[in-house]
Amino acid sequence: MRTTTLGIHGPQVGVIGLGAMGMSFAYDMAAPRDEATNVSVIHQALDLGMTLIDTADVYGPFTNEELVGRALADRRERAVIATKVGLEAVDPTGGPGDSPVVKNNGRPEYVRGAVDASLRRLRVDRIDLYQLHRVDPGVPLEETWGAMAEAVTAGKVRHLGLALSEVAVEQIEHVQAVHPVTTVQCEFSLWTRDLQAEVLPYCNDKGIGVLPYSPLGRGFLTGRFASFDELPQNDQRRRLPRFQQDNLRANLDIAAKVREVADRVGATPAQVALAWLAAQGPHIVPIPGTKTPKYLADNAGAADLQLSTADLADLDAIPAPVGARY
Repeated sequence: MRTTTLGIHGPQVGVIGLGAMGMSFAYDMAAPRDEATNVSVIHQALDLGMTLIDTADVYGPFTNEELVGRALADRRERAVIATKVGLEAVDPTGGPGDSPVVKNNGRPEYVRGAVDASLRRLRVDRIDLYQLHRVDPGVPLEETWGAMAEAVTAGKVRHLGLALSEVAVEQIEHVQAVHPVTTVQCEFSLWTRDLQAEVLPYCNDKGIGVLPYSPLGRGFLTGRFASFDELPQNDQRRRLPRFQQDNLRANLDIAAKVREVADRVGATPAQVALAWLAAQGPHIVPIPGTKTPKYLADNAGAADLQLSTADLADLDAIPAPVGARY
């Protein structure tokens, strides 16, 4: 697989990574979680060159980090492990299809304990990329970031990143004064393009890596869902506005246009959507999530797809979706 670096100062990784979250919760919760299959998918990702593995302490909670730790126990040197801090699980059970009930927690003492806990669960002595998952409005951002920077100084973490639902250039600049930002992780895809207004140009200019999560529009861009009823039971997407029946019907034209380009270039819609993202900057590494081997191989194939100027223009012209993100 082609490689790039996580920003100008970060480690080298494959241009497509793997988001591990869905292996533990949020999507298709009625389906059984098969440990052997999940471990096998992580191993296959490494074999395909998808060396960036993204998780978080709150996924599960805790069980996703533990899964990644078990999967990488005998092949640590082949992976670049990214995890997160800043959300504290206050009710691990949550509700059907939901994440655990969480609260923001950016207190330095919480961060110091959380990094040690993540190291234990991941079975590593150093985390490659430690990302701030949410900003705690009750704690000055520089204090949270400063505690994360302490982990770098202590040798527990190599690089720091921001992984916020909404991120602003001002936030990046603010924490840069305390410790360098290696990456920014945000939702970014052909149907969530807010990042293109300010944050993406800033990151490209400053050499900061960008990790798009939900790069396939939570599966919608693949053409998998034609109606609300096709969504799995106990699935988080059933609560999202864009997947409600009327909105989803209106958004089908987006998936159809991606399919048109895919048919033209001899690729799958997923590969086209990921290749479009990779073309948006030199240090962009989409992290599609899957627990299915065939979808993993499909996603990896996007690394070899070079879209033409005309293809990119057609994709750029796709209209915005109907419905809010949340």
